[in-house]
Amino acid sequence: NVWNFTHERAQVERDGNLDWIFGAIGSRLTKNFSDLDLVGQGSTGRMSGFYFTDGAQHLDHDTQQNHMAAHTTSDLLFKGALKGHSRSVWQGMIYVAPGAQQTDGYQANRNLVLSENARADSIPGLEILADDVRCTHGATVGKIDPDLVFYLRSRGIPMDEAERLVVEGFFDPIMQRIPFEGVRVRFQQAIEAKMV
Repeated sequence: NVWNFTHERAQVERDGNLDWIFGAIGSRLTKNFSDLDLVGQGSTGRMSGFYFTDGAQHLDHDTQQNHMAAHTTSDLLFKGALKGHSRSVWQGMIYVAPGAQQTDGYQANRNLVLSENARADSIPGLEILADDVRCTHGATVGKIDPDLVFYLRSRGIPMDEAERLVVEGFFDPIMQRIPFEGVRVRFQQAIEAKMV
C-alpha cells in the first residue's frame, strides 16, 4: 500500500548530456512529474521509462521536455504493461521556446494491455514557438499480437512462456537504453515476477 508522489527536475547546460531512467512497478498509487530543461545550446536529454502494473495499481506520469535554447535534442520513450484492474496515465509535452531553433524533440508512449479490465491513457503534446524545428510524438495502446503467440506456440513453447517472451520483447528497447547491468537485470526480474 505504498503511495508515491514525486516531482523531479533536471537542467542540462551547454553541450551537456543527460540519460534519465524511470522504473515503476510496486506502488499502489504513483503521481510523478518529471521536467527536463534543456537550457544550454547543444544540450541533449534522453528520458526512458518502464512501468508494469497489476491488481488495482494506478500510475500517473507527467513528463515535460523544455527546449529553452537552440540546437537542443530530447528523446523520450515510456513503455508500460498493465494487468488486472490497473490503470496508467501518461501525459507528455514537448515545449520549444521562441528562439530555440534547430531543436529536435521526440516522445513516444507505448502500452501493452494484458487483461480486459486494465486501462492505459496516453496524452502526447507539442507546444512549439519556433519555426525551424523537428518535433514528433506518438502513443499506442494495444494487446499482445496473437500471431506472435501462435508462432511461439507452434515451436512447442507453452502459452505462459510465449506471453512472457512477447512482453519481454516489448520492453527490450527500454532495457537496451539502461547502461547499468544490475539495474537492467532487476527490471527484467520484476517483469518476470509480474507475469506469474
